[in-house]
Order: sequence, then C-alpha cells, then structure tokens
Amino acid sequence: MAREPLSPQDMAARLGHDFARPERLERALTHRGAAQEAGLPDDNERLEFLGDRVLSLIVADLLMARFPGESEGDLSRRHASLVRRETLARVARRTGLDAALLLSRTEEDGGGRENPALLTDACEAAIGALYADGGLDAARRFVESEWSGLIGENLRPPQDAKTALQEWAQGSGRPLPQYREVARKGPAHSPVFMIEVQVADSPPARGEGASKRVAEQVAAAAFLARIGKGVDG
Repeated sequence: MAREPLSPQDMAARLGHDFARPERLERALTHRGAAQEAGLPDDNERLEFLGDRVLSLIVADLLMARFPGESEGDLSRRHASLVRRETLARVARRTGLDAALLLSRTEEDGGGRENPALLTDACEAAIGALYADGGLDAARRFVESEWSGLIGENLRPPQDAKTALQEWAQGSGRPLPQYREVARKGPAHSPVFMIEVQVADSPPARGEGASKRVAEQVAAAAFLARIGKGVDG
C-alpha cells in the first residue's frame, strides 16, 4: 500500500533541522531521473557523495565512544554493518524519505520508492544536506537519533563476512571461495574496487569498496545474504 506523499517541509521536521536554505533538502530529495524529466538544474548525487563521508565519520566516532575496548577489526565490522545499503534503506523508510522522494514517472511506476539503492542514496543525500546547511552538529543529531538504537542491537561485533563464507563453504563440502577484481573506477588517488566472489558453481556475488579488502567483505556478505545466511550465521 502506497504511503501518503511527504512534503520537504514535513521531511525537514522529521530530520530535526530548520533549513536556512530549504533548497538543499529539496535537492537531496530529487532523484536524477526526476531532475532530467522536470528540467531541474541539479539532483541529489553530489549531496549523496557528501553524506556518505559524513555518515561514515559520525558512525566511526559513535562506535569509538560506545566500544572503547574493541579492536580495529571489530569496530570495522560494526561500521560496515551500520553504513551498508540495507541499514540506510531501513532508516530511509523509518524516517519517511521513501514518501518524500521526487522521482521520475519511470522510477515511480517501477517501484522506485521500494528500491533499496534509491533509498540509500536519498538517506546519504539527506545527511549531506544537513551537513551543508547546519554543519556537523546538525548531521550528528540526526545520525545519533537514528543510529544509536541500531548500534545497540548487536552486543557482539558482526562476524567477519569472509570468514563466515569460508566456514559455510567448508561445512557444506564446497571448495574455498574465490575472489577476483572485475572492475575499478574513480581517480587513481581514490579508486573504488569491484570484487566478485564465487563458490564452486554457485552464481557469483559482487561488492564495492575503497580497498580490495573492503570490497571482498561486501561481496562475501552479499553472497551470504543471497543464500539466506546472515553474517552472524
């Protein structure tokens, strides 16, 4: 059942910020296809880029404070779980971003409001808009309000996805997972790697990351999710 549309003004209230420049939030809610269809000068992609980095920093800071005795590896696994697509899409739905998005007719008819990728982009763009308009404090207030509960859901760090996939493969009599780089994009100083993982004859899964190690973890987690095995088993 479709949700009632949510205005940018209502969305601002849910984000907990009075925008000095409301057009920033309007841009964050505008998908590229909608901007092209309506002849608008900008979409949410640049704010999405900004929000991704802001979210990563704030979540890392929250984890450092919440788990002062944990190792870098444990913190990294928690961080990856908290900034992955599924988590951001969950926050987007909970806050109403799905109902506030401005989509093209094609995206609307194609179920874009339920598309996790679009919801993830919108969530990151909204955080970017908060940062651009109110600085780190405005972004942090929103992230703390939405992520503090998520951080508390798992008292134990998530299991390493590559280890979990390897254990699944060995436990089911399959050969070890094989990883390979299939693409690389972005500038040389800040590349994004795409890694593919395959186990025997099963369809491969892919993941992206700022390093091969991160991309391998994302690919392994995607493989586990597809076969119905969460990272925690």
